[in-house]
Amino acid sequence: MRKIIFSLFATCMLLNASAQKWRDFTKADTLRGTLTPERTWWNVLHYDITVKPDYTEKTTVGNNIITYRVTADNSSKAMQIDLQPPLTIDSVILDNKTRLEASHDGSNVWLIKTPTQKKSSTHTLQVYFSGKPHEAIRAPWDGGWTFTKDTLGRPWMTVTCQAKGASIWYPCKDHQSDEPDNGASLTMIVPDTLVAVANGRLQSKKANNDGTTAYKWAVVNPINNYDIIPYIGKYVNFSEVYKGLKGNLDVNYWVLDYNLDKAKAYMPKEVHNMLNAFEYWFGPYPFYEDGYKLIDASHTGMEHQSAVAYGNWYKPGYRGRDGSGTGIGMKWDFIIIHESGHEWFGNNITSNDLADMWIHESFTNYSETLFVDYIYGNDDANGYNAGTRKGIRNDRPVIPQYNVNAEGSGDMYPKGGNMLHAIRHSIDNDSLFRNILRGLNKTFYHKTVDAKDVIGYMSKQAGFDYSPVFKQYLTTTQIPVLEWYFSEDKSKVFYRYTNCIKAFNLPLALRNTETSVKIYPSEEWKSSAVNAKQQALFDNDGIKKMYYLEVVKTK
Repeated sequence: MRKIIFSLFATCMLLNASAQKWRDFTKADTLRGTLTPERTWWNVLHYDITVKPDYTEKTTVGNNIITYRVTADNSSKAMQIDLQPPLTIDSVILDNKTRLEASHDGSNVWLIKTPTQKKSSTHTLQVYFSGKPHEAIRAPWDGGWTFTKDTLGRPWMTVTCQAKGASIWYPCKDHQSDEPDNGASLTMIVPDTLVAVANGRLQSKKANNDGTTAYKWAVVNPINNYDIIPYIGKYVNFSEVYKGLKGNLDVNYWVLDYNLDKAKAYMPKEVHNMLNAFEYWFGPYPFYEDGYKLIDASHTGMEHQSAVAYGNWYKPGYRGRDGSGTGIGMKWDFIIIHESGHEWFGNNITSNDLADMWIHESFTNYSETLFVDYIYGNDDANGYNAGTRKGIRNDRPVIPQYNVNAEGSGDMYPKGGNMLHAIRHSIDNDSLFRNILRGLNKTFYHKTVDAKDVIGYMSKQAGFDYSPVFKQYLTTTQIPVLEWYFSEDKSKVFYRYTNCIKAFNLPLALRNTETSVKIYPSEEWKSSAVNAKQQALFDNDGIKKMYYLEVVKTK
């Protein structure tokens, strides 16, 4: 378990108190989302997964060697291992010698009867599993295996499992707070006519002399359970070295053989632009030891650590669309930029609870705007970010209930991105804002966090308490309204916020090439002196382009 960082208690209470229940939760939700006594006494150090998929029968057989450390008294005498039906656990072996009893009540949880184990001792648990796993209906939005064919009719297999959880295809401790400290390996036994690719670096390739070949890949860094993914098909590879902030970064492209020429012509430029922009804004790519690669996928794409799934047809936009509606999104490849942005937010910095998935998605959504800013300039960035608001539904809060494996509104993408854009403009110092983003990735490097950690860090570094701003946008569906007017002689501007929580305190920095002004609205009317040049800054459309607010001139 990576060290969990603790920060401002008040911020934690503020967000937890606002988390809303929006559906009924099942026993499975609670068991998956809660750190039960059967989970908390042990800490995952390493996963060593082996899987053999049968393309024709759509079945799998395999095992996971879980290396773990005892961190507390295991008085429950049971270990919770998650594996979703219809897959079953066949047997469990402790420390390569002792067979343990595994019981199952029909849920996603298996309880392994364990002997007393000394605190700080290290053990291995080898879990054998088999069955016909859940098949993804609409990957990547629905989790499970994908058994499909490429355009030449050849077998093509992969997994997507962020929403459903990694236990949909292999046994593990399926909770985001506990990532294997020392990394993970994945061995795939596949027909020798196919190639298997996974996270990190290739450790071995072994012909089994039975028509199959075993490919073993491994990462040395901690990794999200849902990021460990097999890719199996008619892959070929080309590679390069990117000269990055930490030296040489190995960059690999694994594509279907018939995509090789267009991949060589298309992918490197997009990846170079991405790495240039994100290393500028966020700091060094977080996984130099494991490298970076793009892999052809049968679905749109996913942020699998060091092995980003790519299915965007080798064209700009998002499969021919621009989510901002501005045309700016058609200048670059959405999947390469967005899914790679997750390497910093989601993979490097990971939320402990699924309820805080906004940490992954809001920052990564905003990485698109920052990419546009770096490559195309500030005006395009402002326009792109404002354009993404068309996707905001305000159907329910971004943060749902904690400890029940609940995921909040999809607004965590565009609404969260617009929230961060507003905070950036409010800080009114891009050097400071950039240092905050880089500082987040350095301070919480390879760590799991709660909302309070991120909010507390940003507020401390900015020198202003932004927690009410996060609360407004993450826990309510209200769009704050800025009301304003000039005095009769226009020497003063009066302003206040309405349709917001009582503490909402977003400062507004307004500027153009000639002048600037900063105001601190609240629910009470306030006023500031303005000169003739500053009066021009109070333009409803101009303010709304920078801040996710409704803006109304009342007089």
